[in-house]
Amino acid sequence: MTHSGRKQEDGERYRAILETAARLICERGYEGTSMQEIAAACRMTKAGLYHHVQNKEQLLFDIMSYGMDAFEGQVLAKVRDIADPVERLRSCMRLNIDLVAGGFSKEVIIILHEHATLTGEARAFIDGRKKNYVRFLEDSFAEAVRMGLARPVQPTVAAFSFLGMVLWIYKWFQQDGRLSVQQIADGMVDLLFNGVVSPAAAAPSGTGAPVLSLVPPVAAGGES
Repeated sequence: MTHSGRKQEDGERYRAILETAARLICERGYEGTSMQEIAAACRMTKAGLYHHVQNKEQLLFDIMSYGMDAFEGQVLAKVRDIADPVERLRSCMRLNIDLVAGGFSKEVIIILHEHATLTGEARAFIDGRKKNYVRFLEDSFAEAVRMGLARPVQPTVAAFSFLGMVLWIYKWFQQDGRLSVQQIADGMVDLLFNGVVSPAAAAPSGTGAPVLSLVPPVAAGGES
């Protein structure tokens, strides 16, 4: 399944359909949302909806592709060329948080929760795009370790720890809550890259124990 060529006005109309369908599927689940309900929410007939999409699975695939397009354009494209791998990862986390907590939270939720609903080539295509992101994170963590900018962490563990922090935000973040997106981004970047344990607690008097931080003190801007 692939996006078909569309005129600009058709593309804008279809993006509106995807946004509406994503909202309904987030609220009710894929199985609990009918094409008739999506058509009604889009203020069109069911036949009119099928003018834009072949079937319900095609619609789900296009919602996920729309979300992945946004992610790759608003996150990956902006950080790939950052030379410093730690700065690359920090920037990636901030931009990913902005995406998850912002206007594309619906698409992110659907990618996470409905991934097993797709079948065949459509599922393989979306899974491939997700795996590309995991590899990007693993490669960046591994590069940081090789350059001495990070402790010798296991890249896969580090990558999925990063993803676990960021992708779970939708479960608890509220737009009108006490924490802003900026505060969350600052806190998570600090937590992952500078660690939880304070230097005093990490190195009891006379033990010489190292600070528990992903980034060594020198690389983090502190003192060795």
